[in-house]
Amino acid sequence: MKQIASRQNPLVARCRAVARNEMRALMLLDGAHLVGEAIAAGAKIVNAVVLSSQTSRPEIAALVDRLEQRGIPVASATSAVMAAVSPVRSTSAIVALAARPDRKSADLFKAAAGMVVVACGVQDPGNVGAIVRVAEAGGATGVVATAGSADPHGWKALRGSMGSALRLPIARCGSPADAVAAARAHACAVVATLPRGGRPFTDARLDGPLAILVGGEGAGLPDSVVDAADERVTIPMRSPVESLNAAVTAALLVYEARRQRSAMASAGQREARRARGGR
Repeated sequence: MKQIASRQNPLVARCRAVARNEMRALMLLDGAHLVGEAIAAGAKIVNAVVLSSQTSRPEIAALVDRLEQRGIPVASATSAVMAAVSPVRSTSAIVALAARPDRKSADLFKAAAGMVVVACGVQDPGNVGAIVRVAEAGGATGVVATAGSADPHGWKALRGSMGSALRLPIARCGSPADAVAAARAHACAVVATLPRGGRPFTDARLDGPLAILVGGEGAGLPDSVVDAADERVTIPMRSPVESLNAAVTAALLVYEARRQRSAMASAGQREARRARGGR
């Protein structure tokens, strides 16, 4: 295993550049959990750096072994060097660089009965990561981040997604209007979330091909996008609460859509049994 003792090493500089989003073809996976999830997801990992004092830890040794079996270069680094490689406050024991997935936003709306969550101007990377996580957990088929949203494949958002961003299809697009146009081109109903004034979200029909638009912290969705939506929905809140976290909003809508789809599927199965003469 190659040893890195200098913070001026080219690999260290590369990791720092990726963490600053200066190398858009790569993403930085910080920590054993994300590196393990990336291996399991089949991500194209190109380099890894491990803290030299942690190489004998069973969890880290197992990851290093799996990486080396795949022919991925792994270097060890001193704690001072690792502090430069890992952008988190408490330095991680392992960090890796991987190729970013290359997806087009329009492709995410093609799935039959697809459900795509569109983050519109969600600036906090932790919120974007959490949106990706709840989208995967609730059965969404993808996430689109419009301009003004945090990078879903930035290191903070990746950590917030807990590995979901390595599995769920994610794309970026221009404006929220571009996302609406892509959804309409694939016959997806467009649902805009509002802090107040919309239909209660449990009353909206969410069982077909769907694009769920979630606005950013504070500003919410642009009026033009709200006006263009097929459904405008609101999550009831008790006063004096005025709004919910973007990821919480996304979770409630995704799970309501899941509930409606499950109910429809169950009804369809019962009808099919009756048609066959069953109970």
